Amino acid sequence: MDEKVYNVLFLGTTNSVRSLMAEALLTVAGGGRFRGFSAGSSPSGVVHPFTLEQIATTAYPIERLRSKSWDEFATPDAPQMDFIITLCDDAAGEARPEWPGHPISAHWAFSNPAACTADDLQTREQFHKVFHQIRMRISTFVSLPLERLEKNAIHREVSALGRPPAQGT
Repeated sequence: MDEKVYNVLFLGTTNSVRSLMAEALLTVAGGGRFRGFSAGSSPSGVVHPFTLEQIATTAYPIERLRSKSWDEFATPDAPQMDFIITLCDDAAGEARPEWPGHPISAHWAFSNPAACTADDLQTREQFHKVFHQIRMRISTFVSLPLERLEKNAIHREVSALGRPPAQGT
């Protein structure tokens, strides 16, 4: 029996930083079980150079990366998504297209390293920090036993990944 391959669309506003990082990290970490995609509500048309630097540390081919509109994934011939995950608060609050197949949706908020106004060294550090945070969340996501969970349980688990950890005493 063939194992299901899950398609996951990561959404941002400009599709130039976090969503592209998540696309690459999921595709690599998913080991063929997951296929990552990314898009934005208002794509910038360019990939941030510090995003490329971070993704270059993975096995993901950076020549595949491009900033694109989420409208590309709402067409009948687009790959059907199993999950839609927003990575920035702006994209989470926007009206989105109707996705074919009614995928599970969740919001995982990450700060925007491109908003850093410091020098290149500090900005690169912010990109690395967010890249690592996304990598950790994706690592947990790909380890979920999706094939054994029913849809509501999957939604709860994927949404819980986006909540801050409980503060211990």
